[in-house]
Amino acid sequence: MNNPTTENKNLGKPEKPTKPTKPTKPKFNIYWIYGIIAIAFIAFQFLNIGSNPVQTNWHDFKSKMLNNHDIEKIVVVNKEKVEVYIKQDRLNSGRYDELFKSNFNSASKSGPHYFFTIGSVDYFAEQLEKAQANFHEDEKINVRYEKREDHLGNILSWLFPIIILIAVWMFVLKKMGGPNSAGGQIFNIGKSKAKIFNGDDVEVKIDFKNVAGLEEAKIEIKEIVDFLKKPDKYTNLGGKIPKGALLIGPPGTGKTLLARAVAGEAHVPFFSMSGSDFVEMFVGVGASRVRDLFNQAKTKAPCIIFIDEIDAIGRARGRNPNMGANDERENTLNQLLTEMDGFDTNSGVIILAATNRADVLDKALLRAGRFDRQIHVELPDLNERKEIFKVHLQPLKKISTDVDVKFLAKQTPGFSGADIANVCNEAALIAARKNKKMVYRQDFLDAVDRIIGGLEKKNKIISPLEKKTIAYHEAGHATISWLLEHANPLVKVTIIPRGAALGAAWYLPEERQITTTEQILDEMCAALGGRVSEEITFGKISTGALNDLEKVTKQAYAMITYYGMSKKIGSLSFYDSTGQSDYSFTKPYSEKTAEIIDKEANAIIEKQYKRAHEILIKHKDGLKQLADLLLEKEVIFSENLEKIFGKRKFGNKTSDELDKQKTKMN
Repeated sequence: MNNPTTENKNLGKPEKPTKPTKPTKPKFNIYWIYGIIAIAFIAFQFLNIGSNPVQTNWHDFKSKMLNNHDIEKIVVVNKEKVEVYIKQDRLNSGRYDELFKSNFNSASKSGPHYFFTIGSVDYFAEQLEKAQANFHEDEKINVRYEKREDHLGNILSWLFPIIILIAVWMFVLKKMGGPNSAGGQIFNIGKSKAKIFNGDDVEVKIDFKNVAGLEEAKIEIKEIVDFLKKPDKYTNLGGKIPKGALLIGPPGTGKTLLARAVAGEAHVPFFSMSGSDFVEMFVGVGASRVRDLFNQAKTKAPCIIFIDEIDAIGRARGRNPNMGANDERENTLNQLLTEMDGFDTNSGVIILAATNRADVLDKALLRAGRFDRQIHVELPDLNERKEIFKVHLQPLKKISTDVDVKFLAKQTPGFSGADIANVCNEAALIAARKNKKMVYRQDFLDAVDRIIGGLEKKNKIISPLEKKTIAYHEAGHATISWLLEHANPLVKVTIIPRGAALGAAWYLPEERQITTTEQILDEMCAALGGRVSEEITFGKISTGALNDLEKVTKQAYAMITYYGMSKKIGSLSFYDSTGQSDYSFTKPYSEKTAEIIDKEANAIIEKQYKRAHEILIKHKDGLKQLADLLLEKEVIFSENLEKIFGKRKFGNKTSDELDKQKTKMN
């Protein structure tokens, strides 16, 4: 139930004066200096900046330089490279201007000016001696031999592979999720991954005004928030702050939204994380993260810790299929139990948690002193659905006047807050798909149909016989539900395929909290009406009643084993509300009792089958009219049934009457 925020939520509250912001100077990054130095080293090493001799060969060396007596000296480097230095007066004579025009500046004329490589030092010395055979002794060039070590090159050759490995490692870590992921935190993997929201954090823009419905849950949550704001109000009377509150309810009912509203209202540090964030593949990480989380919370007390989907680590211990093997999840749970209520008390730290599987949680986690309060967040009733619709209709910019919030609330029984938000969004998408300028009532009805049954498949190939079978099947459901007192009245029935179903019917269930035996039996009879209609009309049955048979079978066994509605079994219930699977290896009843349960379930279903058969035989003409109308129009409504069978004779309390009763009670 992610309700959108309202813009005027701070009305009535004094605005805090905003401090003038100073223009911030761009931060200087020192890594630029490191990069420039590295580039300079590489340039000096590989580009030989500062001395750039010209490569030549032995023939040019001998004919143009040596025979003209232009050479000042020759240096043989590392027995493989010959460096040639030209006399300065010969450089200035203009003979070498063309050669050095693009290779030397004034600072580099000292040489070396030329170079060439040799294969053997002895052979080079022999050839040089022959070339200078006719020279005078003072004209002969002496050769100097040097051994040079390239220290910078050696260092770079040693560092370069390491730098490449580090760069590849950082690239891989970045791809794994950055420095904040498990891959990036190799050395900090035991640290908590909780997101921290401060009291006035701009990211938390939701308060209790944005949470429609859930009035009872909000009362208990508001008390915790009030305690954090005004602790003296309670401590003066000797009261203590609750240590924890557990939000329990079906998916989509607004548990996480309620926690976000607490973060927006409390104005204290708020730690938020999921139960799965504690456990990793490494042993001991979960317990370490729990300790780190509570250590951070203690330093910022008073504060709130919110753990979403706590069943990921809070499952009952001792249910490991490995039968006694070391379980990282159980170690994490043990550490959480110790932190919540061990010898070291956490004053001012409140734990909020949410789950839709409270039945699987460990009993030690649910006891008083850890989660003192268990707040049930149930599916919204009619009035709460109206309030939720009002909130989610606000983002829709153009809504037709024929859209009635009360009507939409009646059409969505059993919908959660998240489902209602989806209906509003889907209605806007459907209207836009049809190029409408605003969202109409029919768009909302189409959105409800889409969410319940799926998208229409008008192009699905169905033979005429199959289509007729589907029409009689759905007509059987609609007929019995209209004629029985406790069956849910029909709203719409269609034989257009939707999703995986070949036909579908929509009913308006009564808003009730308990169900009687008669109500269950009437619902079972209506569910079997489809198969009975096929048998009466065609003399044979099909596989189309699979979903109906599954439903009535579960209802029959639930009546006997859970609700104690069988005279032969008596007032016994084998339902395990704790969810601890205390009877996981053996049944809680004997084999003889199991046979009685099977016979009773079969007898209940068979009785309702015969009952449906009698009703449809009695109203066979109306069944045929309804089926023919379905084949003709493909979609019919409750008004069509009223024309065929007349008005319903039963005084079922409508939603309006129930609403009036609630108003009187309040």
